[in-house]
Amino acid sequence: MPPKNTAALLDRLRSLMKNAKHVHEPIHAYIVPTGDAHVSEYIADCDKRREFISGFSGSNGTAIVTSSKAALWTDGRYFLQAEAQMDSNWTLMKDGLTETPSQGDWLCDVLPTSGRVGVDPFLMSAVAWEALNKKLQSEGLDLIPVKDNLIDLVWEDQPPRPNNRIFTQALKWTGQTWDEKISSLREKISQKKCSMIVLSALDDVAWLLNLRGSDIDFNPVFFSYVIVTMENVYLFVDERKLTPDIRTHLRMGEEDKKGVILKPYESIRPELESLMKMIKPATKAWVTPSINYALLSAIPEKERYKDVSPVAVMKSVKSPAEIQGMRNAHIKDAVALCEYLMWLENEVPKGCLTEISASDHLEKLRSQQDEYVSLSFDTISGFGSNGAIIHYRSSPETDRLLTTEELYLCDSGAQFRDGTTDVTRTVHFGTPSQHEKDCFTRVLKGHISLSHVIFPNGTKGPLLDTLARTSLWANGLDYLHGTGHGVGSFLNVHEGPMGIGYRPRPDDIPLKEGNILSNEPGYYEDGKFGIRIESLCLVVKATTKYNFNDKGFLTFEPITLVPIQSKLINPALLSESEIQWLNDYHQKTRDVIGPALLEQGRKEVYNWLIKNTQPLG
Repeated sequence: MPPKNTAALLDRLRSLMKNAKHVHEPIHAYIVPTGDAHVSEYIADCDKRREFISGFSGSNGTAIVTSSKAALWTDGRYFLQAEAQMDSNWTLMKDGLTETPSQGDWLCDVLPTSGRVGVDPFLMSAVAWEALNKKLQSEGLDLIPVKDNLIDLVWEDQPPRPNNRIFTQALKWTGQTWDEKISSLREKISQKKCSMIVLSALDDVAWLLNLRGSDIDFNPVFFSYVIVTMENVYLFVDERKLTPDIRTHLRMGEEDKKGVILKPYESIRPELESLMKMIKPATKAWVTPSINYALLSAIPEKERYKDVSPVAVMKSVKSPAEIQGMRNAHIKDAVALCEYLMWLENEVPKGCLTEISASDHLEKLRSQQDEYVSLSFDTISGFGSNGAIIHYRSSPETDRLLTTEELYLCDSGAQFRDGTTDVTRTVHFGTPSQHEKDCFTRVLKGHISLSHVIFPNGTKGPLLDTLARTSLWANGLDYLHGTGHGVGSFLNVHEGPMGIGYRPRPDDIPLKEGNILSNEPGYYEDGKFGIRIESLCLVVKATTKYNFNDKGFLTFEPITLVPIQSKLINPALLSESEIQWLNDYHQKTRDVIGPALLEQGRKEVYNWLIKNTQPLG
């Protein structure tokens, strides 16, 4: 498919940038972020403004349009995709490369003195706004909140905002009532001498109130905000989403029983301004760095307490019930994946499977498992050169036939009511080259190195990132994405605030027992192949001979149990301890997934599992 022709859209947008009906004074640049008002990573179709104006459909990026230029910043996962999807009106800014200017530097370079930069304040986080504003002001430029979203004015067939019903997440899966969570949250609010907290992240709201929704594909969340004071809980949501069961669950209309108070979704900013007038002296309102600037600006600067969301931190430490649910979900997921890999081995040599028909079959297999809800993201089904596109999404125009000649990378996951999965396996259906085997083995060495590391309490993820890259670096190889992200419990497949990556984040927190993260090093050769090995891991206590300063030590326990293809491994590159790790991993896979396959009557898949988990060496 040729890139989208954006010339006419850009002309209309540039006209609006000078229209006094929508901007008090003309603006010289307009920023189009990827996110929604909740700074969500995955967004509803109605919020895909950056994709609409640029043609680029990746999940990360920022577009900036001036009177004569249009530029888009995105990270290494999407360089190839962005180049393929954008027309000649756009310039790709490869974020993260030393030669690429920041958005602020670029604006200061291309705009005239006293230039005005506009953005919808609901679509930019407070931390991003403040950093950009500081840079622009240093060069005499102004960052201007634009009330009317200019993309919405250009977008004639913009989809309506989803308004799907909300449902409860049962106590057997959460392990805590929402009242217990609110009580713990209020303790944290009080400790920081605050009177309230404003929660805008959709997964924070869903987790806190033990609710789920379906407003955003693959993410069981719903459009809402919550404000928690020491006396009340206010939920800002379209009341049409609420069933009688939800009202009962939240004890709405029962303020004497401390039930949740319902407010219209659109009233969040004026209601916040009203609550701020009643704030107790010497206390503040807790806001997160990711809150949108429109809400931040409703709070006087001296009355703000900015820090990582305590709900995000609480949510990241899974309860025993959530951990058990995640284990159960991964067993079901592994059953589906083992059957899928066996099926591929049988069908690919026949020459009739494509990336799309294969991934469709995987979704069908997953849907046969108990408590299945949906995929947790669009399956990345990339064959050969398509696998080199880190976040590739197959389309009818790019759909390739699967053969026995090249590598196949499949990154996929599911949402079950008891947990969320995310797993990547790279396989070859014929005879891999020595180069492919060496690259795969170096990725595997990084995966193993991170899997069995022991580290002290208080360690942040970026300190561990090097472990996953060392073997690749030794051969002059690397990859342009993070190594690990948190995962929700029947929530978002990407969950913070902790993570493992080469770029430290200001909201990063130390890893804790009960966190669940991905371990996913990779390697990609443009135009040839991609390799990634990804499993989810639970942070658990480590047993050590000593305990320095009584710190306590942690390690990772894999909860994804799916065979790693032996034919892609060069055993000569593995140490004895690495071979032992792989053999132990495959034995555990047999012990846990084997009985589940037999219980479901999948004897043929069980035999395939035994064959593909034979000890190496």
